[in-house]
Order: sequence, then structure tokens, then C-alpha cells
Amino acid sequence: MTPAKKGDAPPEAQRPPYEQARDELAELVKRLEAGGLTLEQSLQLWERGERLATVCSEWLEGARARLAEAMAQRAESNDPEAPF
Repeated sequence: MTPAKKGDAPPEAQRPPYEQARDELAELVKRLEAGGLTLEQSLQLWERGERLATVCSEWLEGARARLAEAMAQRAESNDPEAPF
């Protein structure tokens, strides 16, 4: 799938949790791979999949940023007992 534009992402309040978006995306892929859909149905599923892929990417980017921040804080504190 090609990346969607940043402006296509749903507002934070409407963004599903990562696991929900991932599971729905996996289900859409199964439906598309199974075939038997009209062109219009396939396009609608593809578009929804693009939006879900963007949501998943945003969640993962946020998780990476949080992890990097936690690791940087630990390095700054130089505390071997600190988490991460």
C-alpha cells in the first residue's frame, strides 16, 4: 500500500487503538485476497486499508518516540536501576 497523506489521518479522538486498526487491516487484506468483490467494493476496502495503515504507522511512530525518550532520560540520569 502506498502511504496516505498526513492530512488523511483521523483526528486523535476518532483514531482507533493500534490493535483494533491492525486487526481490521488484516481482515480487509483477507477479504481483498479472497476476491469475489465488485470493483467498487474492492476500492472502498483498499481506501479503508490505506487509512488503517496510516493509523498503525502513527501509533508505531509514537511508540518509537516514547521509547527513545525513555532511553534518553535513562542515559541522562546514568541510573543503572532506572527502567529501560
